[in-house]
Amino acid sequence: SGGHYRPPHCFARYKSAILVAYRNQEKYLRHLLYYIHPFLQRQQLSYTIYLIQQVGAGSFNRAKLLNVGVREAMKDEEWDCLVLHDIDLVPENDYNLYICDEYYPKHMASAMDKFQYNLPYKSFFGGVSALTPEHYMKMNGFPNTYWGDGGENDDIATRIHLAGMKIVRTSPHLGRYRVMDYNEETEIQEPWKRPPSRHNTRKTWKADGMNTLQFRLLSRTKHPLYTKITVD
Repeated sequence: SGGHYRPPHCFARYKSAILVAYRNQEKYLRHLLYYIHPFLQRQQLSYTIYLIQQVGAGSFNRAKLLNVGVREAMKDEEWDCLVLHDIDLVPENDYNLYICDEYYPKHMASAMDKFQYNLPYKSFFGGVSALTPEHYMKMNGFPNTYWGDGGENDDIATRIHLAGMKIVRTSPHLGRYRVMDYNEETEIQEPWKRPPSRHNTRKTWKADGMNTLQFRLLSRTKHPLYTKITVD
């Protein structure tokens, strides 16, 4: 219920909140839930899957939705780890543990099939990442001002360094992910381009993030496989 699980026969060593920014992607959601629950249970984690949904037809704001997810998830539990998860990614290796690095933010999707199992560029922090609540607050969370696709991952990577931390990566043979693609029109693949930076992160990171997060909570409902948080 609510996407929450605890191992029945042992005490879980780690508690992880899985946070997914969502907008009307039913096929992706079904696919992800089908794979991710057994995957996490095999790791004997205590976890909850949170879906954070933005209402309205305006531009999607993934980064701000994840800020909302962190704020709401922390009301439920003192989580050891916050796993920020794109809805269209499925992990391929059971040994890719959904727990945090003790010292630094961890980039988990280090080898995606879309990029021939390589990083598209050196500072890439997209897909799936794991941060402790302390890491998250130290970098002031994610920016709230990225509307539309792309760009925020570079901002986040820069924030990590500005906050005196560094990115650790899951090794590529473990951090393998398959990208689901239900868009029939994308049969001819365009070469992936790094989105242009639109923000001066060095100037804005302390004033744009968890400390300036504003939203209206519309509902919070427990579904059989996830907790859904709907916000304006």
